[in-house]
Amino acid sequence: MKPPRFEYFAPGSVDEALALLAQHGEGAKVLAGGQSLVPLLNFRLVRPSHLIDLNEIPGLGYIREENGWLVIGGMTRQRALEQSALVRERCPLLADAMPQIGHAQIRNRGTIGGSLAHADPAAELPAVVAALEGQLVLRGARGQRVVAPEQFFVSYLTTSLEAAELLVEVRLPVAAPRTGTAFMEVSRRHGDFALVGVAASLTLDEAGKCTKSALALTGAGPTPVVAREAARTLIGVKPTAEAFEEVGRQVSALLQPDSDLHASAEYRKHVGGVLARRALARAIARATGTAENDGRGERR
Repeated sequence: MKPPRFEYFAPGSVDEALALLAQHGEGAKVLAGGQSLVPLLNFRLVRPSHLIDLNEIPGLGYIREENGWLVIGGMTRQRALEQSALVRERCPLLADAMPQIGHAQIRNRGTIGGSLAHADPAAELPAVVAALEGQLVLRGARGQRVVAPEQFFVSYLTTSLEAAELLVEVRLPVAAPRTGTAFMEVSRRHGDFALVGVAASLTLDEAGKCTKSALALTGAGPTPVVAREAARTLIGVKPTAEAFEEVGRQVSALLQPDSDLHASAEYRKHVGGVLARRALARAIARATGTAENDGRGERR
């Protein structure tokens, strides 16, 4: 397997990369970690006339905290996020999802910006960003814009990123005190794309009542599916196994996934509800520091 012929560029700055994108338009592809693009090239599923490699641009890989946000450069390697103490402390949902992305070799090269821009409907990072209501910073020749996940993810492998734009930064809110999170998925083998995955987050007040909750699913639609109404039923109450059961039923009813050779739509609907219940049970256990209840009354 060999890629088609293309002209290769390795710009040394974001401005140079943007100028190349503006010059070559739809015929250009951007290379970040290459974990999605290179296989597509080798199978000749994409045939760009120009390849713009971002790996020589300094300053696009970073993790820092700013004004209540965890701010991550678009070229930050997934392995760096997985190993970051700041990520574990300030954005535990992201930390929980990272080990479930492919294998260590993939995470060594894969980038957060590349994964989000690729927008695979079964990928973990889009669900995390959607659940946390993060921000995506896009830069083009006309300047910079900040978009929400529901504006960014459009359909299968499709985003609102314009041909002459780059995803340069991702912002995720720092977790509030008494917040518990969990990312759970079902796949045929570890490292495979998820058949269904769930990102869950719960925040409690001092009395143990839920003040904020979020659920987003991957593998259940053309974009991350945010179950806002189901998660909202937990607000103002002390979460219980019965409440999680009801949320799971609502999630199953909400989902309208497609069937494919990996799983049927009915299977994905059922598993989505089960995972939502279990992820919420794990999140509440982490928020309260208690033994984990899987939502069926069983503790471990």
